[in-house]
Amino acid sequence: MSVKAFKLVSAVEREMLMGDKNYINIECIECCGKNLYIGTNDCFIYHFLLDEKISTAGKITFAATKQLHKYLGLKKPVSELKAASALTRLLVLCDNTITLVNMMNLEPVPTGARIKGAVTFALNENPVSGDPFCVEVCIISVKRRTIQMFMVFEDRVQIVKEVFTPEQPCAVAVDGYYLCLALTTQYIILNYNTGASQDLFPYCSDEKRPIVKRIGRQEFLLAGPGGLGMFATVDGISQRAPVHWSENVIGAALCFPYVVALDDEFITVHSMLDQQQKQTLPFKEGHILQDFEGKVIVATNKGVYILVPLPLEKQIQDLLASHRVEEALVLAKGARRNIPKEKFQVMYKRILQQAGFIQFAQLQFLEAKELFRSGQLDVRELISLYPFLLPTSSSFIRSHPPLHEYADLNQLTQGDQEKMTKCKRFLMSYLNEVRSTEVANGYKEDIDTALLKLYAEANHESLLDLLVSENFCLLTDSAAWLEKHKKYFALGLLYHYNGQDAAALQLWVKIVDGDIQDSTRSDLYEYIVDFLTFCPDQDLVWKYSEWVLEKNEQVGIQIFTKRPLEEQEKTNFKPDDIISCLNKYPKARIKYLEHLVLERKIEKEKYHTHLAVLYLEAILQLKSVTTDNCTETTELLFKLRSLLQKSDLYRIHFILDKIQGTDLHMESAILYGKLEEHEKALHILVHKLKDFHAAEEYCMWNSENRDVQYRRRLFHMLLSVYLNPDTLDCALVTAAVDLLNNHAAEFDAALVLEVVPDSWSVQLLSPFLAGAVRQSIHTKRMTQAALGLAQAENLIYRHEKVKEKGAPILLSDKKVCQVCQNPFCEPVFVRYPNGGVVHTHCAANRHLNSNTTHHSSSSSNKT
Repeated sequence: MSVKAFKLVSAVEREMLMGDKNYINIECIECCGKNLYIGTNDCFIYHFLLDEKISTAGKITFAATKQLHKYLGLKKPVSELKAASALTRLLVLCDNTITLVNMMNLEPVPTGARIKGAVTFALNENPVSGDPFCVEVCIISVKRRTIQMFMVFEDRVQIVKEVFTPEQPCAVAVDGYYLCLALTTQYIILNYNTGASQDLFPYCSDEKRPIVKRIGRQEFLLAGPGGLGMFATVDGISQRAPVHWSENVIGAALCFPYVVALDDEFITVHSMLDQQQKQTLPFKEGHILQDFEGKVIVATNKGVYILVPLPLEKQIQDLLASHRVEEALVLAKGARRNIPKEKFQVMYKRILQQAGFIQFAQLQFLEAKELFRSGQLDVRELISLYPFLLPTSSSFIRSHPPLHEYADLNQLTQGDQEKMTKCKRFLMSYLNEVRSTEVANGYKEDIDTALLKLYAEANHESLLDLLVSENFCLLTDSAAWLEKHKKYFALGLLYHYNGQDAAALQLWVKIVDGDIQDSTRSDLYEYIVDFLTFCPDQDLVWKYSEWVLEKNEQVGIQIFTKRPLEEQEKTNFKPDDIISCLNKYPKARIKYLEHLVLERKIEKEKYHTHLAVLYLEAILQLKSVTTDNCTETTELLFKLRSLLQKSDLYRIHFILDKIQGTDLHMESAILYGKLEEHEKALHILVHKLKDFHAAEEYCMWNSENRDVQYRRRLFHMLLSVYLNPDTLDCALVTAAVDLLNNHAAEFDAALVLEVVPDSWSVQLLSPFLAGAVRQSIHTKRMTQAALGLAQAENLIYRHEKVKEKGAPILLSDKKVCQVCQNPFCEPVFVRYPNGGVVHTHCAANRHLNSNTTHHSSSSSNKT
């Protein structure tokens, strides 16, 4: 694909060189700075000064001013010219002789220094001598298969090395110790210092003109077979793909990143970066193409022209304008070596950004995203393409010159809704990725506000995620946009994030009440309850407490019951105030009292009593409506009985008075049990309810955490109720037998045998008797085991005591106290561990006066 990389500009016109002498032809050229030297077929050297001029329109022209010309007097063509600027010498090859002439006046050096027998020569641009005042010259000698190396000074030459080649050399280029040679049938690399050689590839010198061109450190460009321009290093390998030339290439030159080639009709330009042909310039009768310090000169027999490279930035912009992104990026990367680092970085970032917008316009979103990231795009450049997404308060101004040609997304997509949707979807994804990176630094408000608008417009589920997490959405812009798109729930979240909980709740309540429509959450009422539960603003909670309770008492009460416990204890949500508020909501009031009593376990009589009364009233109310126990009644009865059984804080007599006259016999029995009036309780259970299992359970739970005797007393009471002769019937007898047989361990067998009727057979009570005997034997054996263990323990203690007593202590009236030095008058003393004996009162006094010595004492009556 074509790129305008060079412009062909005339440098030396025919008339300036030869006038009307048509026989004069250009044989060779050399350029050093502004100095242009031309060698002709009539043995003349011409010296011109080239002056580069740039017009106001940016057009480059060259004005050549002839300085002088010099006839060498040999009547042979001037074959080659090479400038050695460090020596101010021009090396001239004519008639197989290299002559040194002064660059300024073209006079030969006075010493007449020259190199004879040269077919062609090349300068070593990577010299090995290290002497700045000499140049190294490699010649192909007229001797067969011979290469010679010379050192050329201002006024003398010195041969350094002579090397023989396998075949006759045709062309040469030099880099350090390495020679790249075109032989008769192949190209080779030869190290003239070591003599080592490396074959490259074959070619036929009879069919085509060889080209050997040094293009960089230890790298050469060669004209290969099949019209290929081959790259080769001194190691004999190619690090670049070849370029495709025509079969009849005459010459080649390098102007990075381009390789320029000349054939009979055209000048072709190939990129070294991607090996593609970039430009073709018609140019007939050309026979010389060379580059001099970045300046590419081409010549016919009659005129000299310069290939002026267009600035790389201009080339890149032209490529981008043609939407050739890959080529532009390759060229931009290659330009790194020719542009200062800081300038290149600025330029390259801008190119990446421009390329990103080109890919974006082509809906190549993955490529665009990568280019935007690599180019560190100010994301507002992208947002600004989308109408109304940037906040009205944003001070952003697009880059100048612009990074793209589009006014907005409508122009880019030409109104295509499908393309527009894809572009918006991409921006959502891109903004979501960059909002938490360094790319967002400095304009997070613009990014998050734009993202919110996109989410709201697309009804995207991530809208809520954005609003409930850390965000920088601007309130004014975002609120108006959400309201426009009827996203009232999301608007409430925005208000909440900005500390405006009252506004948020007002919106949400309107949604639940149906004043405004928003179906975002079907459970919005529950959400409001949950929001109020954790809302720190107490006034707001009180304000909406009646609303939530009227909607649903059971759920609404959670604003008080589900609050964090530490907050309930610290805040002004006093239980008494809440209970007063709940007077109109009986179900909620029960729930709240359950929370106080059962969950928070507040031990206050009024709450326990109040809860019991509410249970009782609710049960009686339900029973007044229907005689059957519905599920709600059963649940309330269970809760009432559980409270009456487990709590010891309610007013028993008060509740009992409330129950009197009702059919709540089980509850009455529980209350009598709390009053320790067990006989009444058991009488109710046995005779009124005829619930023998409940009677047994009564004995069990009433004796929890009590001693065995207490439990035994309750079971004996129950047995007495069963065996009361005034009420005795078959059912009670059966219940009594079952009680004894199932709970044998809870009875004193001797007492039972005294009360049971004599008419009962042993077989009837066999399980009870077996259990009683087994229990008695077990108790006896356990007692014996305990006694044996106690005796063994006592024996151990006695043994320890004997060990502690040790040897006897003899005390006489001659023995004195070690403290007071007085004799003992009584057979009472204290003995220290060291064997010392003292009066008891001396030991007591010493113990009081000193805490530094710890000792054990013992009293003895031995004499």
